[in-house]
Amino acid sequence: MSLLQDAVLGVVQGLTEFLPISSTAHLRIVPAFLGWEDPGAAFTAVTQLGTMAAVLVFFWGDLLRIGRAWLGSVVARRRPVDLDGRMGWYIVIGTLPIGVLGLAFRHQIENGARSLVVIGVSLIALGLLLLVAERLGRRERGIDSVRLRDGILIGCAQAAALVPGVSRSGATITGGLLLGLDRPTAARFSFLMSVPAVVLSGAFELLSLVRGGMGGTSYGGLALATALAFVVGYASIAFLMKYLESHSTGVFVAYRVWLGLLVLTLAAAGVIS
Repeated sequence: MSLLQDAVLGVVQGLTEFLPISSTAHLRIVPAFLGWEDPGAAFTAVTQLGTMAAVLVFFWGDLLRIGRAWLGSVVARRRPVDLDGRMGWYIVIGTLPIGVLGLAFRHQIENGARSLVVIGVSLIALGLLLLVAERLGRRERGIDSVRLRDGILIGCAQAAALVPGVSRSGATITGGLLLGLDRPTAARFSFLMSVPAVVLSGAFELLSLVRGGMGGTSYGGLALATALAFVVGYASIAFLMKYLESHSTGVFVAYRVWLGLLVLTLAAAGVIS
């Protein structure tokens, strides 16, 4: 991969990680459209560290409070009574499904599941499910109403993002809406819950790349892609949080279905592979 390709894919990662349209799908589709090689699941996971850094910076105050309250409950060996302490446990428990399934199906995720057909179908399926969530969700619950059940169910939804094309934010926001959360709360909880899973996944893949060789990219190219993912990702978070205050996710539903149909059509015709 050239530095130009690394830069383009870093921007793509930043733009699509937090919008409910699947960054993994776009990091597979964009190279296919441009005639480039698939950068691979490891490249995707490492560049996600850049977008995760954007989450850490954007939600620094929230994460600091949650982390302190959660550690306090662990040290005191007592059940937390404050919202921040409970949120810490919800995030930890909600991360378990994607952690367990990610390790169990790692090879399938890195190889067969990156099929363009799988990605096209996933884009359409999650898009339609998000539309159902918009229509049926009550959108009346704020962050103070989040409970353990929400953490478990949204954590299970997050695990579905192991399938390329589903979208981590798309799955968790959909889950939040179906549970009655309002749009900004669903997005905020989605981003907070993603921190442990993405950090652990990215660190694991980075270690694997260092040990096994960088494959088609260089350290400099990977660093450039990750840095661009951070800058663009931060802007994407700010945009989405503001957008969902007064808009539905309908535009993302339409985009997902349109892109999924395009990918399936071009793949069937042999135009992309």
